[in-house]
Amino acid sequence: MTSKSDTGGETDHADAVAAPRVAPTAVDTTVLLEFLFRLGQAYLACGEQTAKVELLLRRTATAYGMRRARVVAFPTAVFISLHDSEGERVTLAECETRLLRLDQMADFYALGEAAQTGKLDLREGLERLAAIRRQKPRFGRVGFVLGHAILTVGLAFVLMPTASNLAAAAVLGLVVGLLKLANRGGSVMAIPMPVIAATTVSAMVFLAIRHGLAVDPVHALVPPLVTFLPGAMLTLGMVELAYGDMVSGSSRLIAGFVQLVLLAFGLGIGAGLVGYRPEDLMHAATHYVNFPFAAWVGVLIFGLGVYLHFSAPKNSLQWLILVLLLAFGAQRLATVFIGSEISGFFGTLVATPLGYLIQLRFKGPPAAVTFLPSFWLLVPGALGLLSVTRMMSDRAAGLDGIVTVVFVIASIALGTLVGASLYRGLTETFGAWQLQIGRVELFFRRNDKR
Repeated sequence: MTSKSDTGGETDHADAVAAPRVAPTAVDTTVLLEFLFRLGQAYLACGEQTAKVELLLRRTATAYGMRRARVVAFPTAVFISLHDSEGERVTLAECETRLLRLDQMADFYALGEAAQTGKLDLREGLERLAAIRRQKPRFGRVGFVLGHAILTVGLAFVLMPTASNLAAAAVLGLVVGLLKLANRGGSVMAIPMPVIAATTVSAMVFLAIRHGLAVDPVHALVPPLVTFLPGAMLTLGMVELAYGDMVSGSSRLIAGFVQLVLLAFGLGIGAGLVGYRPEDLMHAATHYVNFPFAAWVGVLIFGLGVYLHFSAPKNSLQWLILVLLLAFGAQRLATVFIGSEISGFFGTLVATPLGYLIQLRFKGPPAAVTFLPSFWLLVPGALGLLSVTRMMSDRAAGLDGIVTVVFVIASIALGTLVGASLYRGLTETFGAWQLQIGRVELFFRRNDKR
């Protein structure tokens, strides 16, 4: 059986650094097989592209002398086949779909890099995989809830920075953070949690409107739910379709669309409980005072909130905010000259290579840690949520909005592909450019030591 990586995954953008080749050593195939599928589960829980997961697992198997390894990965499962002196051994592992925290992602990628050298003790690796799963958030429960409120306020600064909307964002962000805290570590309420959160947010917003508070529904409903929006999932689905991974790409797109429908359904329920109709969800303010640089302040606040809520690894805050600012700036500049529909292309065109540059040249956190928050900021899922919600009252307008969302997601996915290819082309072709980046890296390292 031929894996997807065998037929095209080798062109993946992360192949910029080849796996080191080591002499085959005698290993326990059973232990290696268990380590590989558990590592694959970790990569998929990080939201990694399936072709990339296959490539990384095959590199790891090769490092331990298994050069005939076969790997097929899907968003919720991984198949692995190894050949040793006794024959072929095959395993199938189911994978959870719940996204990990950023510190866990960083630790899993670091462990994966160590395994690709072939020098990691596999039994120790299994223990470390289990330990990473069990490790507690760096900032505890307070940081988890407070971080969600902060990132919600940051996004409200970006969308509509009125005093009432900012106050609503702080309260709603805190409420949703508490709901997520109550469900953290549990799988029973994981699936209905987006509906519960959307219903709660919608009911509270329309209760506030009923009591005369000047809250704009559209811009008050989206920020507290941003961590439920499947922007990254939809974009990754488009990327995988572009690579020819039809099963993985289409399944991610369908799952992302279902997530949007569930959120819209929850918003409708919340409005109905308070006595409003679905079309009232789309009421928007006609104008507001736009404070200078409010959106840029919002990006900084959003980055701080993400850092706290998702427990980002140490020494990653400056990199995370740098990627957010540059991606947001590129998107805003493109919006002015080209339009909002394809502005996401330029945002991810900047964020993707910058994430790999930080990881590979500056020895910073994994690229997923730095550019994943950019997907939440660019909010392709927010556009989709508004479009699906609009269908509840105006089907024609809703369908037109969904078409716009498709273009937005496609532009972001294309920006990811082109940005990664651009980074690889520059680093592999222009050696002098690499040396210049090395000098910049040395400068930053010297300043960090001071």
